Amino acid sequence: MSKPTDLYATTQIAGYPEISISEFIGVRSLHLSSDAIQGSMRLAMPDQIELEYVQQMMMWLLFNKTPQHIVQLGLGAAALTKFCYRQCPHAQVTAIELNPNVIAACYQHFRLPPNDDRLHVVAMDAMTYVTDTAHHGKADVMQVDLYDAAAEAPALSSPEFYQACADCLTDDGILTVNLFGNPEHYEANCNANLDALNAAFDAVVWLPMVHDANTVAIAFKQAPAVDFDVLYERATEIRLSMKLPAAKWVNGLKAWMQDTQ
Repeated sequence: MSKPTDLYATTQIAGYPEISISEFIGVRSLHLSSDAIQGSMRLAMPDQIELEYVQQMMMWLLFNKTPQHIVQLGLGAAALTKFCYRQCPHAQVTAIELNPNVIAACYQHFRLPPNDDRLHVVAMDAMTYVTDTAHHGKADVMQVDLYDAAAEAPALSSPEFYQACADCLTDDGILTVNLFGNPEHYEANCNANLDALNAAFDAVVWLPMVHDANTVAIAFKQAPAVDFDVLYERATEIRLSMKLPAAKWVNGLKAWMQDTQ
């Protein structure tokens, strides 16, 4: 049986978790000082999104076709950042990442493009970014996937954090967030995050859990009018133009609504 091949990023800055890179059957993955996968890229399709939960982070596309500013908190293997940059050519794309080793690894091993007039990858703390009033009311979409090396639970999850995220969004802005965590405390951590999201947003919905206990939630500053026929039509557009399984997202949203009625 084939085993993963270990590679290593050449740039490592002391004081931050070290990066290791593995490859297995054509998929390259990023790790932070552990075996936990922080992001992946299929070498044959570097601009597509490989992991299912990361694909789900794009479900805001069902509700907003033309965002002007997309903010990503937590770079991972740059899958979301690259995808948004390629697929939303009229949008500003900002990625906030605390660990400069992650940024270096994404440039060296995950084909992250250099910054330009639309793409801005910034080394800074996500809490500092969202609490800066200069960023308030500016983002149409925010994607949150923040984990430390242990990947036990979201690195930022307080009510104050999610309120600051909401403050960064426009009046009809949308946030998606990955609520992965340690299975022993997963339910408690997930519920705490959902409570904090519900306090900051007008409506919060989440999809069924996928591999390795990843649950992706979508939060709206203003609850949208939901017409599932329209959403399925939009899902078909997304599948044809972006190769994402968007109908599964609509199925998940529909099931959630039925279960909560």
